[in-house]
Amino acid sequence: MTGSVPGAGTFFCVECGSQLSLNENDHLPTCPRCGTSVFRRDSIFESMQEHGGTTAEFEIATELAPPTWLAGLRSELPRNGRYLACRNEDDATCVFPIKSGWTRVGRSVAADIRLDDPSVSRRHALLVSERDESLRILDDRSLNGVFVNGELVEWGTVLDGDELRIGRYQLFAIEN
Repeated sequence: MTGSVPGAGTFFCVECGSQLSLNENDHLPTCPRCGTSVFRRDSIFESMQEHGGTTAEFEIATELAPPTWLAGLRSELPRNGRYLACRNEDDATCVFPIKSGWTRVGRSVAADIRLDDPSVSRRHALLVSERDESLRILDDRSLNGVFVNGELVEWGTVLDGDELRIGRYQLFAIEN
C-alpha cells in the first residue's frame, strides 16, 4: 500500500532479495538495489533461498516529495553555504554544515559528519565541496552504499534539494 508503515522488522525485496530493517514508524521505501516497491516481511524461519509463501506484501510510492519541514529550515540557517539536513526519531532537525574541501561521513569518531548507527559504515562516504562546482559525493567502500535520489551511486553530483540515503539516514542537501 502506498506510504504504508508496516511496523518494525526486516523486509526483503520480492524482485532482488535485498533486505532492509525498519523501525516502528518508518515508511517502506523503494528498494535501494533495484527500485521496485514490493516487499515481504522476512522470517527467521526461512533461509534466503526460500523467500516465498504467504507473507504480506506492501506497495509503496515510487516518487517521494521533499519533506515540508525542509522549506522552513532554509530561512533558519545562520549563513549562506552548503548543508545536509535530516530529522531524527524524535522529529528533531539535525543540520550539518559542509565545509570547503573534503568532508568525511560515517560512524567513526573521526568523521566530520558522524551518523552513529550500525547501518552506517565507519568510513561511509566523502563529500567534495569546491567553489563554483556542484557538491559531489563518493562512496568510501561502504557496506550499504550511497543513494542519491534513490539511485545507488559510487560517485555522484548532489544538487540543492537532493535526497541522500546513507544507511538508515535520509539527508537532504541545502544550498543557501
